[in-house]
Amino acid sequence: MHRKSPLPWLAFVVTLVMITGPAMAQTSRTNGDGEASHESSASPLPRPATAAAGTDYVIGPDDVLAVNVWKEPDLSRSVLVRPDGKITLPLLKDIAASGSTPDQLQARIEKGLSDYVSKPAVTVIVQEAKSHKFNILGAVQKPGTYILTGPMTVLDAIALAGGLREWAKAKSIYILRVTSDGGRKRIPFDYKKVVKGSNGDIQLEIKDTIVVP
Repeated sequence: MHRKSPLPWLAFVVTLVMITGPAMAQTSRTNGDGEASHESSASPLPRPATAAAGTDYVIGPDDVLAVNVWKEPDLSRSVLVRPDGKITLPLLKDIAASGSTPDQLQARIEKGLSDYVSKPAVTVIVQEAKSHKFNILGAVQKPGTYILTGPMTVLDAIALAGGLREWAKAKSIYILRVTSDGGRKRIPFDYKKVVKGSNGDIQLEIKDTIVVP
């Protein structure tokens, strides 16, 4: 009577060890005490991203900003841009904000905090955009100052102000626009021709003043 040889089973075990051995070696590492420690497959925590929306927005007085410092809740807060164009933050006190984009202000805050915090990561978000304004005066239903929340034309502004009054001189409307040297130029606007399509509408800019005689 013949017994089966154990050699095929032994060969299978040896082969299995040869296959799995290198794989285990790649996922384990020996520490200084000779004990195996497995490396974590989790990726490192990401740096907070800059606000995607409005990165080209130019900050001005009356804007409300959310300043978040990564892992530093005591340094994070919502701040109002003062009339002098500055904001107040812990450790930094007053820092200029007006005239900067969120990215530029973020870099300035990170540089200032680097004296107090190791590798500070800052995110600046414009929570309330109130500095981009225009004025509409004269013979409209609701004259006053309005926030320029996005692309807007003179017709849009007149509609926002409730429309023209009965005695408005629709052909004599004009826009006062601030020039690069601080002066103002006068741009004529014939409401009737624009409505008829004879003239093109005019895109508003920050600090424009529409005058309706």
